Amino acid sequence: MPFAAILAATDLTARSAQVPGRARTLAQAPGSRVLLVHVRPEDRKKPPAAEVEAELADIAEASGADGFRLLTGEAGPQMAALAREQAAGLIVLGLHQERRVLDLLRLTTMEKIVLAAPCPVLIAQLPPERPYRQVLLATDFSPASAEALKAAARVAPGAEFHAIHALELPLVGDREAARERAEAARAAFLATPGLPTLAERPEIVPGGVHQVLAFRHEELGADLLCLGAQSGKDPGTLGNYARDLMRAPPSDMLVAKAL
Repeated sequence: MPFAAILAATDLTARSAQVPGRARTLAQAPGSRVLLVHVRPEDRKKPPAAEVEAELADIAEASGADGFRLLTGEAGPQMAALAREQAAGLIVLGLHQERRVLDLLRLTTMEKIVLAAPCPVLIAQLPPERPYRQVLLATDFSPASAEALKAAARVAPGAEFHAIHALELPLVGDREAARERAEAARAAFLATPGLPTLAERPEIVPGGVHQVLAFRHEELGADLLCLGAQSGKDPGTLGNYARDLMRAPPSDMLVAKAL
């Protein structure tokens, strides 16, 4: 199903260079719209609005966007409200600007947008001329993971889909029982309506999440990584692993929340 509208968020730096083009390539259906968006904080010195709007107009024209919007305020609520207003099915963001100390103390702008957004969020860094061919889902078999895979099928309808689950086995206790629980969760996950066809059953691989995913991502040459946003313990927060990956994704990355 094509997207009726896509928001392409730019911070007007090189970190967002691939965002407008990727949004445009994903909005090819008749009537699909791309709106370029920049959100300025209220409490910082900033260039005149006319200057920023002129820059946005140039980017919109060069990328084929259907218009632009300059917003002021908190990025998360502002982007979420605009997504609802435009009935956007996807928000496209650029890479995170690393702030080592502040990132430990608070949510990043990207994370705030993902939490507030009423739709999936795509982090784009690869050249938009190249369609996605290998999609890898890092799954905990949760509803959020299922939504991420469904969203990936819309973003990359011509791709091959794979899924992997890292099973951290207990140091003491019944390891076989842990494996059986994971297999039961996999079976329930695969019964979710609307999932795209996978190239193979989701792999359950013993090991740490970071190591297992890094190996499989490189092995596949994945160009789109997808995963559920929420923590398994608290649906209102981002999972730690999602936060880690969003700050330094190994490829383009799609994040979705459970409905």
